[in-house]
Amino acid sequence: MPDVTLKSIRAAAGRIAEHTHRTPVMTSRSLNRAAGLEAFFKCENFQRGGAFKLRGAANFLLSIPDSEIGKGVVAFSSGNHAQAVAIAAGIRSTTATLVMPEDAPKSKVEATLGYGGRIVRYDRMKEDREAIGRRISEETGATLVPPFDHPWIIEGQGTAALELLEQTGPLDALVVCVGGGGLLAGCATAAKALYPSLRVFGAEPAQANDWALSLEAGQPVEIPPPNTIADGLRPPKPGRITFPIVQRLVESIVLISEDEIAAAMKFLLMRMKILVEPSGAVSAAAVLFGKLPPEIQTAGVILSGGNVDWDLLASL
Repeated sequence: MPDVTLKSIRAAAGRIAEHTHRTPVMTSRSLNRAAGLEAFFKCENFQRGGAFKLRGAANFLLSIPDSEIGKGVVAFSSGNHAQAVAIAAGIRSTTATLVMPEDAPKSKVEATLGYGGRIVRYDRMKEDREAIGRRISEETGATLVPPFDHPWIIEGQGTAALELLEQTGPLDALVVCVGGGGLLAGCATAAKALYPSLRVFGAEPAQANDWALSLEAGQPVEIPPPNTIADGLRPPKPGRITFPIVQRLVESIVLISEDEIAAAMKFLLMRMKILVEPSGAVSAAAVLFGKLPPEIQTAGVILSGGNVDWDLLASL
C-alpha cells in the first residue's frame, strides 16, 4: 500500500472538498484560564454526519474505481463511520451495508438508517465484526471500507489537521483522540510535515488504554472489549498500518478518566455552547485537566464528533 504523506493528504483534501464542511475553529477564554494555555478547537462535531469520519469515508469511496462501486460497500462501526459510509455511498450513488453492535447509540443507528444505510447488528462481546464484514463483502462483491486501517481513510482524516493549521498557523502541540488510530495517524502526518517542531499527543480513555500499552511495549497490544462511555474509542487493538505511523510521529498517549470525559463534555456544552460526544471530549479533557507538558502554550485540539444519545447526555 502507498505511504501516507502530506502530498497524499492534500490530494485527499481536494478530492473531498465539495462533499465535506470546512469546520470552524473555536476558542474559549474560560478554558484557556483553566488549562493554562491557549487552545484552538477544530469542531468536527459540525461536520456532515456529525463527526470527522466523513473525511476518510468520502476519500475512500471517491477512490473506488467506477467499475467496482456499483457492487456497493460494507463497513463495520459503532456509529460515526457507519453514518459516514452511508453518506459517502449516497455521493457515489451506491448501496451501503453497515455492521453495527447491538449496543450502538440509538442516535447513530437512526442517523445511519436516515442516510440510506442497511444495518446488520452483532454482539460485540461474542462476535467478530471484521469477520462479519468480510463475509458480506465476499458474498456480495461489495468493497469493504475499514474504519481506520487503510491509507485512503488515514489520508482523509488527516485533512482535519491540514485545515486546522491553515486556520491557526503554527502551534506548540496538537491533541487528537485515538481509537483505531486513523485520525491520529493522518493528523500527525500532516502536522509534523508542515511544522516538524510541533508536538503531537494522542488521548484515549484510561479504560481503553490499548494504545498506551502498545507504545510502551513497542508493538500492538490487544485488550478485552473496553467499557467506556467513549463508544467511538473502543477498538481493542491499534491498526496494523496506523500503529507504526503513530509510533514514529506521536510523542505520547495521555489517559483520560470517565469522570474527566464527562466533565469536559459538560464544560464544552455549558461554557462554549457546543455539544461534543464522549469520544470527542477526550481530547478536550487532555487540555482541560493539564495532561500536556507545562511548557506548551498553544495547542490545537480535534473535537472528533458530536453524536451523543440524549439519554446518555442527560445521565452525565
